[in-house]
Amino acid sequence: MKWEFNDDTPIYLQIMEHFKTEIASGSMKAGDKIPSVRELALEAGVNPNTMQKALSELEREGLLESQRTSGRFVADGVKTPENLKNSLAQNLMRDFLKSMTRIGYTPEESVREYEDYVKNNM
Repeated sequence: MKWEFNDDTPIYLQIMEHFKTEIASGSMKAGDKIPSVRELALEAGVNPNTMQKALSELEREGLLESQRTSGRFVADGVKTPENLKNSLAQNLMRDFLKSMTRIGYTPEESVREYEDYVKNNM
């Protein structure tokens, strides 16, 4: 896994987003085993407590599950990848509109800017 962090958001939230993206995209599937906290923390270059917090939150949200002696796994069908993908998309669109509004765009202008961007960059 490739880990890149920014200073704008707490690292544990970025770790959670990373796992959500992996699940939504299908890179991680229900039943896949998650490496240990120590392995992931070392790989990501973060404190094990930070990784533990992120994984615990993902469990609380129902995306991961612990099996006492076997470790953590991607949860079976609690939230389908399609539902997770839609949820992540809604969050991105909300953030986009908030940012565009902050710099003075209306929602309609924001949509036009986005459509122009896609047309010229795809």
